[in-house]
Amino acid sequence: MLTREMILAARDLDSEVVPVPEWGGKVRVGVMGGSAREKLMDALSEPRKVSEFHALMLAGTLVDESGAPIFSESDLVAIARKNPEVLGRLVDVAMRINKIGAGAVEAEEKNSEAATNASSGSGSPASSE
Repeated sequence: MLTREMILAARDLDSEVVPVPEWGGKVRVGVMGGSAREKLMDALSEPRKVSEFHALMLAGTLVDESGAPIFSESDLVAIARKNPEVLGRLVDVAMRINKIGAGAVEAEEKNSEAATNASSGSGSPASSE
């Protein structure tokens, strides 16, 4: 059985390294922890401009190798001024790995269906005859 210490020490927030040739390198896009995700959802409770949404999403998901955010709220305006195509690509990755948005829900449902079909041998529920 897992202990409190084991759970808190587990590195369970995955990340993905994404090349950004326009910036001359790569960035790491990470899965947000629960409190960071909640903070983002609170910030997005009111309508926002696309550039503001991109900045908020990337400030919450661009991380260093240890998983710590590389940007803070004070960077939001500067992030929003970056190339919108680059921001859009990175936000797409952030939304996918954080399972945010309609596309993520559809992908999750397909994965769930595939796992169910593989484990039961068919899409039909097992009978108890």
